[in-house]
Amino acid sequence: MDGMTGTVAALWRYPVKSMQGEELEIAEVTSRGIAGDRAYAVVDRETGLVASAKHPRRWGRLFECRATFVEPPRPGRPLPPVRIELPDGAVVESTRYDVDGVLSRVLGREVTLASEAPARPEREADRTSIDAPPGEEVIRREEMALAAPAGTFFDYGVLHVLTTATLDRLRALHPAGRFEARRFRPNLLVASAGGAGFAETGWLARRLRVGKEVRVEGVDPTPRCVVTTLAQGDLPRDPEILRTLARHTRAASVTLAPGIVFPAVAGIYAAVLREGTVRRGDGVVVE
Repeated sequence: MDGMTGTVAALWRYPVKSMQGEELEIAEVTSRGIAGDRAYAVVDRETGLVASAKHPRRWGRLFECRATFVEPPRPGRPLPPVRIELPDGAVVESTRYDVDGVLSRVLGREVTLASEAPARPEREADRTSIDAPPGEEVIRREEMALAAPAGTFFDYGVLHVLTTATLDRLRALHPAGRFEARRFRPNLLVASAGGAGFAETGWLARRLRVGKEVRVEGVDPTPRCVVTTLAQGDLPRDPEILRTLARHTRAASVTLAPGIVFPAVAGIYAAVLREGTVRRGDGVVVE
């Protein structure tokens, strides 16, 4: 029997991987997630790896940039250019002849802004234990897009779903922390109609109807990493964000890469079963 789960409180798209993105009122959802999401990425010319804020010592400045499309991307049409606001407030478009040089100077490494991913993209991520002594750092090279179509820049799955119930629960566990959706970079923030914190973990392997058209299925919990602790905009750096998650979500830990166990999770990844349009305020129903 169907039951009302909540409503779409917010929609986000991140045109360039690991940069800040754009909040939307309406979005086209395809088999590759929200149209235009992670359509571009910065690639390190020396290593060929996709630049990721998961390695903040090397790529932390990516998080200080914001990317928006010059016009909404449409499924089946050429990808529109993106406009990138740099840390100093300057703006550069992806069509600019020297965009790679501009980004290289900002990031301190020779990079290319790419819109085509390799068949098996890889990145580096900081997997240092949250209990490690100061100065210790564990950086691992990892495959990306394990639950996404080949040749995409997603970390894992194509759609990231988070509930307000989870954020409320985390605020209660760490009142001094600012648990805002921006820290977790979801595509869909669902305002829960009742239910306890971490409610979305109950949607794994279940189908959700989002609005009138879109159908998705929960795939895996979303593992959390150092990115949730980083400063962005007016949000301060806060390592206790990740420690709070680890203390209270270990039972939901999931392994997505060989030899790596993620002890902190929040939200879920979902696969798209039926494409369509989603709007802020649309109902979300567990089927």
